[in-house]
Amino acid sequence: MKNRVKDLRLKIGITQQELADKVCVSSRTIISLEKQKYNPSVLLAYKIASVFDLSIEEVFIFEQDD
Repeated sequence: MKNRVKDLRLKIGITQQELADKVCVSSRTIISLEKQKYNPSVLLAYKIASVFDLSIEEVFIFEQDD
């Protein structure tokens, strides 16, 4: 699953740590998300999307393997 977390975070001008604090995870989790190495739980995806005032689908892009 791809995501737009880094682009959205930079757009609103917050650090990885600030985003992590807002959604109650470590900055390492945010780093892994931004590097596309970690897929969040539905709850975490919801919390992150809420920070950006977007839907989960606008932040996380599911790509099905053929």
